[in-house]
Amino acid sequence: MRRLSASIVFITCAIFLALASKPAERPWRYVDAQELRIINKGFADTQGPYTRLPLALKDSVRPELWRLGLNSAGIAVRFATNSSRIGVRYKLMFDNHMPHMADTGIKGTDIYVFEGDSAWRHANTNRPIVNNTDDKICESVYLNNLDTTRMTEYLLYFPLYDGVERLEVKIDSTATIDRGDKSLIRPTGRIVAYGTSIMQGGCASRTGMDSTNIISRALNREVINLGHSGQGKMDACMARAMATIPDVAAFIIDPVPNCTEMMCDTLTYGFIDIIRKARPEVPIVMVEGPIYPYARYDSYFGRYLPAKNAAFRHNYERLKADGADGLYYVDAINLDGPEDDGTVDGIHLTDLGFKHYSAKLIPILKRILNE
Repeated sequence: MRRLSASIVFITCAIFLALASKPAERPWRYVDAQELRIINKGFADTQGPYTRLPLALKDSVRPELWRLGLNSAGIAVRFATNSSRIGVRYKLMFDNHMPHMADTGIKGTDIYVFEGDSAWRHANTNRPIVNNTDDKICESVYLNNLDTTRMTEYLLYFPLYDGVERLEVKIDSTATIDRGDKSLIRPTGRIVAYGTSIMQGGCASRTGMDSTNIISRALNREVINLGHSGQGKMDACMARAMATIPDVAAFIIDPVPNCTEMMCDTLTYGFIDIIRKARPEVPIVMVEGPIYPYARYDSYFGRYLPAKNAAFRHNYERLKADGADGLYYVDAINLDGPEDDGTVDGIHLTDLGFKHYSAKLIPILKRILNE
């Protein structure tokens, strides 16, 4: 009995000493992203800090379009810090889920690190596990054991198919953080990209793989994502709103997947003309809809998808014939890649598809931007 009592005392003491010697958990500092540099946002007068459409459009657009405008697709935050670790905490609007897209793309966040003098490198992605269904908070750590002797540049992408009410960057409590080098993703000469679910980012596996984010890193420019799933229907009010965005170097217009052949025929000229007349100095890139892999075998879509593109191109040619300058046209050939492996579901793009899509647009945009 005495031996048992002595053993219990010994074990209790050992546990106490182990707990006493355990280093205290270092405190985090939570920095509101609004104190840092928010990029790829076109309008200032929005419903929330990370929503995409101006409040003036709320009563002018379909409810479905307005709701998708609450998604934070393309928006990112730039900062630099000497913290030994980096994390994130953010509150979702909806906690969305879809059967054909990874949660890491829908409502996750990506962090990139600037490496050397020219390359943004993906470092990690948080798994967006909501801590409870009431407050919809996601919190995680991206990186540990970082170099604290210098300021490192970071780029953090917001969710593609969910909204964000607030987002905080987590760093060491004693670390320094600022808005980062302004020459990285420079704030001048922005690109505005209008389109459909493909433009919004469906179905990238993670947020940094949307085409607008790939193009932004490649060109070192802000790219404003105005892709709206199923709602890229060339509404005139959207063209008028886009034309008010300041400091635009190019517009990308990619609505064909959400339009019928008749819509491509009757709406394209007017939609482009609104932007062109309001901003005659800004080039416009018109992009055909992809020919989905199943159209190779489905005789109906094998005729219908090219017919939509033909109607779209006809209006491009009309605009050119009427003296429109600064118009560029991108055809559907290999838009989602030559191997037919660029989609998740025969329509929406995989990361491979987004790489192909971006690779087709980047050389054209470089010519426009004289780079």
